[in-house]
Amino acid sequence: MIRDTSAQDSLRSPLDIRRRTRRRWLILAAAGLAFVLALAWLVSGWSTGGRSVDASRLRIATVTRGDLVRDLSAEARVITANSPTLYAIAGGTVRLDVVAGDAVSAGQTLASIDSPELRSRLVQEESTLASLEGESRRAGLDARLARFEARKLLDQARVEQTAAQRDLERMQRAFDLGALPRNDLDRARDNLRKAEIGVAAARESHELQLQGTKIDAENKRLLAIRQKAVVDELQRQVDALALRAPFDGQVGQVQVAQGANVAIHAPILSVVDLSEFEVEVRVPESFARDLAIGIPAEVRGNAAMYTASVAAVSPEVVNGEVTARLRFDEGEQPPGLRQNQRLSARIVLDRRDDILRIERGPFLEQGGGRYAWVVEGSSAVRRPIQLGVAGLDAVEVISGLEAGDRVVISGADRFDNADRVRITGD
Repeated sequence: MIRDTSAQDSLRSPLDIRRRTRRRWLILAAAGLAFVLALAWLVSGWSTGGRSVDASRLRIATVTRGDLVRDLSAEARVITANSPTLYAIAGGTVRLDVVAGDAVSAGQTLASIDSPELRSRLVQEESTLASLEGESRRAGLDARLARFEARKLLDQARVEQTAAQRDLERMQRAFDLGALPRNDLDRARDNLRKAEIGVAAARESHELQLQGTKIDAENKRLLAIRQKAVVDELQRQVDALALRAPFDGQVGQVQVAQGANVAIHAPILSVVDLSEFEVEVRVPESFARDLAIGIPAEVRGNAAMYTASVAAVSPEVVNGEVTARLRFDEGEQPPGLRQNQRLSARIVLDRRDDILRIERGPFLEQGGGRYAWVVEGSSAVRRPIQLGVAGLDAVEVISGLEAGDRVVISGADRFDNADRVRITGD
C-alpha cells in the first residue's frame, strides 16, 4: 500500500503562527537597518571625498618654524693651490737631477740645460759692454780736456783785457799831460774793446764746450748702460738654465727624459706645494648664478669637517656644470691631503632664520609647488600655497600654510588632482 502524507502533518496553534510572523518582521527590520547603515556609510564617503586612499601609502609632514639653510653638496677633488711648471729658457740638452716624487727645498737645482748658443751670446755682449764702457770713460776724459782748453782760452782773453785796460789808463794820463797825441789814445781804446770782445767770445765758447762735451759723455754713458742691461738679461737667462725649486715641495710630473734635446719654452717638470691645497667642485649650471666669491662652505675629510669659502668660479659652463674652487680657512686645512684626493663638499648658498618650513617631497614637483593637500581630520584638502627658497631637506613656506598644519608630501599623485580625498587607516 502507498503511504500518504498524513503522518507528516501536525496541528499548529494560533500562538505559534503569531510567533513565526513576528520573527519574520524582525528579520526584515534588521535587514532594512543594515541597508540604511550601508547607505549612510556610502553617503559619508561621497561627502568626504571622491577618492579614498590608505594612509600607509602617504607620507605626511608637519609645518614647523625654524631655520632653513639652502645649500648644495657635491663631490670635490683636492688640487694644489700652487703647482707651477718649469720651462726651458733656451734650447739645449737637459740634465735631470731629480725624479718625480722627490721632496725638494727652495732654491734646490732640479735640472739644468746646456745651451752653447746662449752662453756664446753672453760672451759677445760682455765684450761689447767692455768696449762701450771704455768709450764712455774716454768721452769723459775728452770732455775734461775740452773744458780745460776752453777755460785756458777764457783766462788768456781776460789777461789780454786787463793789459788793454792798463794801457788805456796810461795813455789817458799821458794824453792829459799833453805828452801823447789823440791817435795813440784812440788806438788804446780800440785795443781794450777788442780784448773785451775776445773775453765774451771765450766765455761763450767755454759754455758751449761744456754743453757739447757733457752731451757726448752722456750719450756714451747711456750706450754703456743699455749694453749693461742686455748683458744682465743674458746673464739672467744663463742663470735660468739651472731650473731651481721656487719653494719647498715635491716634484710632480717630469715631462722630458734624461739627456733629451728640448726647444725653447718646452715644459720640463712641475713642482707641487704640499703646504697649501684647494678643493675643486663641479656645480650644476642651475646653481651657477647663486655662487659668489666668499660664500662659506664645508669640506669633509678624514672623518672631520673643515670650514672653507669659495675662492673662484669659472666663467664658462662645460657639460652643464660650472667649476668652482674652495679655499680652506686659515688653520683649517686637513692634514695628510694628497693631490686628486676625493672629498665631499657642502656650499651654503643662503640661510633663513625663524621661518615657516616644510619637509621636501614629491609634492613640490606636482603642480609646480602651487598647492598642497592639507590633512583635516580623516580627509586631505587641496589648498593653494606659495613656497620660497628650497634647501636639501626643507622648503620655505611663504603663504597658504601655518605652523602645525599636516601636509601630504608624498603619495599625492594618487589623489588625481581631487579637491578632497578621504584618508583611511591609521
